[in-house]
Amino acid sequence: MSTWTIGLIILMIKLALVLVVLLLLAAYLVYAERRLLARLQIRLGPNRAGPLGLLQPLADIIKLLTKEDTVPAGADRVIFLLAPAVVAGTALLIFAVVPFGEGWQWQGRPIPGVISDLNVGLLYVFALSSLGVYGVALGGWASNSKYSLLGGIRGAAQMISYELALGLSLAPVVMAAGSFSLVDIVQAQAHYPFLLIQPLSFLLFFVSGMAEIKRIPFDIPEAENELVAGYHTEYSGMRFGLYFLGEYVTMVVLGGLVAVFFLGGWRGPWLPPLVWFFVKVSIVVFIMIWTRAALPRLRYDQLMMFCWKFLIPVALLNIVAVGGLLLWART
Repeated sequence: MSTWTIGLIILMIKLALVLVVLLLLAAYLVYAERRLLARLQIRLGPNRAGPLGLLQPLADIIKLLTKEDTVPAGADRVIFLLAPAVVAGTALLIFAVVPFGEGWQWQGRPIPGVISDLNVGLLYVFALSSLGVYGVALGGWASNSKYSLLGGIRGAAQMISYELALGLSLAPVVMAAGSFSLVDIVQAQAHYPFLLIQPLSFLLFFVSGMAEIKRIPFDIPEAENELVAGYHTEYSGMRFGLYFLGEYVTMVVLGGLVAVFFLGGWRGPWLPPLVWFFVKVSIVVFIMIWTRAALPRLRYDQLMMFCWKFLIPVALLNIVAVGGLLLWART
């Protein structure tokens, strides 16, 4: 069997495994969030479907698959049907460059712990995250509903604005690692995680990432007390489920990116690399859920002002400070 064929088989196996794991994590992340929020708010949460409610994700999937999939009269049918797939698809594709282990050996052949180690992996992440804006904006516009249109406009403005802060927050990380490859960024943290030398970049990235995926307190595009359900008001059945899936897959992806950029990726003592990566992602996701339970939603003007008048200026000052320190250290 040729080397090319073996490489293709290994790639397909990794793609299938990562896809299955991501979908399972997203499904049970919904369950975990509902249980954690219930605990934080002195409630029970889902506990009827199976022992401890562990079959609740399966019940939710069956419910979504069996609900009627409606298209509003006057909606742009093609765009309306495709928009949810853009959100879910871009979230899944981002994980293609996220390294989850240091690699393995099989019959003397190295198998990297990442689907594709691109030398411009960080640019790939930003390119796909920017495409996610289209799923929100087009879904709101194509629904032919004022509530959905307002939610889509809010979502586009918010995601474009915070994407700028997100990119600026990672410039010092790239400067310290000297590479856009996510594998190289993890390798650069062999002695200490970047969280210790870039705490401000970590805070900027985490807050901007929360806003990018529209999590409370940044869920202005959905704002049920103002816009019913925002950009996905008119969606039902599994198309609504795709929006839901995209949000929770993106939570896992954001947790993975935080682990890669600031927590040393798969690195850690005693435990296997894959376990360390999962633990770090779980901690980040738990903090996102805890934030949802603790903080109220911002007003739209507060949200935009926070980005343009605080996050972006601080990110620019951080770039200048880190660049000056690196220049001083090399002279």
